[in-house]
Amino acid sequence: MDRFVFLLYRTLCRLISLPPIGVVFRIGAALGFLAHAVLGSYRRLVIANMTLAFGGEKTPREIRRMARKHFTRLGGNFFSAVKLATMSPEKIRKHVQIEGLELLKEAVAQPPGAVFAITHLGNWEVLAQMAPIHFPCKTGTIYQRLGNPHIDADIRAARSRLGLEPLERKEGFQRATVLLREGGAVGVLLDQHAGDAGIWAPFFGRLASTSPLAATLSLRTGATLLTTAVYTEKPGYWRMVIEKPSLSDTRDAATLTAELNLALEAQIRRAPADWFWVHNRWKTPQPNFLLAEYKRGVALPNGFDPATLKPFQIVVRSSNWLGDAVLSTPAVQALKRGRPDARVTVLVKAKLADYWRRIPEVDEVLTIEPSNTVFGVARKLRGRFDVAVVLPNSIRSALEPWLAGVPRRVGYPAQWRRNLLNQPFALAPKKKQSPRPARHQVFHYLELAGWLGAEIGTPQLTDFFQTARPKAHGPVKIGLCPGAEYGPAKRWQPERFAQVANAVSAQREVEWVLFGVAGDAAIGEEISAQITGKQTNLIGKTTLAELMDRLGECALLLTNDTGTMHLAAALGVPTVAIFGSTEPQLTAPLGPGHRILRHQVACSPCFLRECPLDFRCMNAITVDEAASAVLEALG
Repeated sequence: MDRFVFLLYRTLCRLISLPPIGVVFRIGAALGFLAHAVLGSYRRLVIANMTLAFGGEKTPREIRRMARKHFTRLGGNFFSAVKLATMSPEKIRKHVQIEGLELLKEAVAQPPGAVFAITHLGNWEVLAQMAPIHFPCKTGTIYQRLGNPHIDADIRAARSRLGLEPLERKEGFQRATVLLREGGAVGVLLDQHAGDAGIWAPFFGRLASTSPLAATLSLRTGATLLTTAVYTEKPGYWRMVIEKPSLSDTRDAATLTAELNLALEAQIRRAPADWFWVHNRWKTPQPNFLLAEYKRGVALPNGFDPATLKPFQIVVRSSNWLGDAVLSTPAVQALKRGRPDARVTVLVKAKLADYWRRIPEVDEVLTIEPSNTVFGVARKLRGRFDVAVVLPNSIRSALEPWLAGVPRRVGYPAQWRRNLLNQPFALAPKKKQSPRPARHQVFHYLELAGWLGAEIGTPQLTDFFQTARPKAHGPVKIGLCPGAEYGPAKRWQPERFAQVANAVSAQREVEWVLFGVAGDAAIGEEISAQITGKQTNLIGKTTLAELMDRLGECALLLTNDTGTMHLAAALGVPTVAIFGSTEPQLTAPLGPGHRILRHQVACSPCFLRECPLDFRCMNAITVDEAASAVLEALG
């Protein structure tokens, strides 16, 4: 098959080489125009790339026009490159004008020579044909071998026929270093996606993986760094420009690479239709689209303001439960820290929006209103985000970004939704060994963030909001949360809550503040009627924002295993938490000062909504035990 493809390639090259080069360019341009019309996926890729680069500078109509011109230029230059490889040096000279050759002559006047940073701009094959003719030194270019060995050999022969020395990338720096130290010039393509081995540096304001090879060769040998570009002047004629870019005196290859990126960007801006937009220069790495774990990481030019980076848009689909939202917060914070251009939006049901608006790392909150269908939510996401991180395990939460066409969709591959995620969390294969101890649910989210490249460290669930808690005036306020939305199996008896309140009030001057949702109103009235001391019943009477404010005023919270319990922990409020049907190892409040009341019975944890037996796990926790824990916590 390789040989058959090579024969087709050679036949095409032979046909292209017959007409004059101006005619060849026009034929290629016409075919490029046709490709623009029929190759929709490539057209969309070019428009998407140009929009990323020029979206704030050019209108959509200007970008579409520039994309059409790019296809014609690309076709004309591709066909012309084949023709140039068959022309004599004398004929090539008539079609190419060189500017800045004196800079090269100055650089190679004595060893070491010069490193050229090259871009896929215009007819870049002109460099392979013109360098041996006009450059006053030996020249070589670093290349990567093509998959078809026959085509690869033919292209290398065409490039080296006039004296250019091909230097294969996988052979390392040795030959390139020798050539430079002999006073030669080495070209390095710098505008391609460099994968995991690259340095993430700004290119048109967006971080792109960039090869550090040019900067490394220059620093290692002392060779002068130059840039060169080939611009299309008219059909069959080009202008090659050699420049010495404005670079700092840094000895750091990463910083130097970032500065070279800016120089190449300036070249492309002069003739944007000439650059090779038909490749994914800003490819999102997988799975680690967060960049903290990459070998070379992120580098910025000296004096570059990180705030000017174009944002990498991440939307996080939050859980619908308050407790789960709180426990996922360290993971969301880690996502934000994962790369300097990260802009984090949280998509969440409207009832939890006020919580996420208080998290400093969250840049925007998109709400799911009760009236929003899955299609309505998808419309809110469409065309805005690079990645969707889906935290809940439901089908709907994965369907929303899938319908919106978000390019990267990440989450746990729960039942029935694996195909909606194109980056399901790859769980490590199970080994035949004793199971590890139960891990807190916070790690369920943190492990996902870590898999994406975030530095997760040790989760701290206190003081998410970075605000000082107000000083209490008058009696010490103790919160009391007797409900649990999940079901009655998680609720301690209301009369016992009231008895604890009265026992504590008998020994300390306190004010009890009852918290809960509207569904807990009946329980709240029952407890409030039995409390003899000072109290305020806010059950069903606060918004989430008001709950956070009033809860933050409390010195302590007596609570079931609820979302309010986790919210208190996030606010730095100590809790006395009552557990029965659930497991503290999985969902205990994290942070200092919390006390867990739980008696292990044979059937717990059962994780049921309603107890089918005699409620023995909750009955085992006594009023005296709870009152002592509250008084001890108060000091």
